[in-house]
Amino acid sequence: MDKIQKFLAYNGKINITCVETTNLVEEARKLHDLSPVATAVLGRVLTMGALMASAFKDKDDSVTLQIRANGPIGGVTVTAEADGRVRGYVTNPQVEVPLRKDGKLNVGEAVGNDGFLYVIKDIGLKEPYIGMSKLISGEIAEDFANYYYTSEQKNTAVALGVLVNKDGVKKAGGFIVSSLPDATEDELFILENRLKEAMPISKMLEENMSLLEIAKDITGDINIQVLNQEEKEPRYECSCSKEKMARGLQTIGKEELEKIIEEDKKAETVCQFCNKKYEFSEEELKSLIS
Repeated sequence: MDKIQKFLAYNGKINITCVETTNLVEEARKLHDLSPVATAVLGRVLTMGALMASAFKDKDDSVTLQIRANGPIGGVTVTAEADGRVRGYVTNPQVEVPLRKDGKLNVGEAVGNDGFLYVIKDIGLKEPYIGMSKLISGEIAEDFANYYYTSEQKNTAVALGVLVNKDGVKKAGGFIVSSLPDATEDELFILENRLKEAMPISKMLEENMSLLEIAKDITGDINIQVLNQEEKEPRYECSCSKEKMARGLQTIGKEELEKIIEEDKKAETVCQFCNKKYEFSEEELKSLIS
């Protein structure tokens, strides 16, 4: 079962959020018929969405993550909500690129490193908060760490991993680690070294380490404090509906709708997040115009 947990280390001076997203990423792989490297790309961003949305207080709060770069995958869009719902898609789901020299999937080449990362937070304000940072590697975890530093002025360590085999997603997950202002230089030095020595998150999950064990391992704090006793379950779930698709059709304008009625007598729309199809009859299209 996928889950997310929050912890405090070093007597409350270090925040840690850990998540497993294996089932979530596998659902995305099947829905979008993703290639292995596209699975790794989208899986990492879906995992990041789950991590970021877990910090929201209101159940209606959400965050949208977008990557627009020069790699062959084209672009990535993920939306995550505070209640655990996550969804996303890539422009080119069947993209293939050569493996790295170490035999691992080349996420950086698929994404590209010339582009931007956008974070759009809808947290009940009059206007959404929009943050942006330049990509530095296309490996995604490094790019989000850079986003936190440049756009939110936070020193944050980010780890994201998706392990794919011939049957699909074997393990997926990630963590975010950030320091509070009262953390000492010695504590930060210890933490930095622990993070450098830590195994990849997908490897830790493959070895069936619990999220608590992972948090202890990456901090070195055996007295770590568990913040949320009830584990929230992130899941791939789309919020599309025929009503939302109808509003989308209305945005193309009266003239374009009349053209569709005249030429096709009907319309079909497809949700990018879940590939569900919605059909609109001639009568329904006329009602949208009126």
